[in-house]
Amino acid sequence: MKKTCFFLLVFMVLCIVHNHALALCVNVPEANLRKGPGTQHEKTWEVFKYMPFKRLSTKGEWYKVQDVDGDIHWIYSKLVTNDFDCAVVKVDEANVRSGPGENYKKNKLSPAIKYESFKVIQRKGLWVKVLDEFNDTGWIFRKLLWIY
Repeated sequence: MKKTCFFLLVFMVLCIVHNHALALCVNVPEANLRKGPGTQHEKTWEVFKYMPFKRLSTKGEWYKVQDVDGDIHWIYSKLVTNDFDCAVVKVDEANVRSGPGENYKKNKLSPAIKYESFKVIQRKGLWVKVLDEFNDTGWIFRKLLWIY
């Protein structure tokens, strides 16, 4: 029984570490996504700081990534990090509140619109405290965000 519990625990830790290794965040003010691994490829989307992606593969210094919509792009590796978690609004609008709950007032970031990206700085229950590129913070209901 102890061996089974130990192996289950190790497996869970490896899954968490593996998923974190696949999570990437844009760590520069703006970044271009491309159709292929290189600047000669067509630009598919311009994104901003803290946009999250799921890393699918690597080719040289380029990462093949998946976005919130499931679309595939390529991004230069020096433009992203996995040192912290990021989130993007996946619905048309999300209220941003001063605390972790609907009883808190909406703050100046509200509403956050689809594709606005944030750095995740805290989680409390079903709420996520986020930081935007201008160092403003607020709380968003977890189900309104895509965090990889």
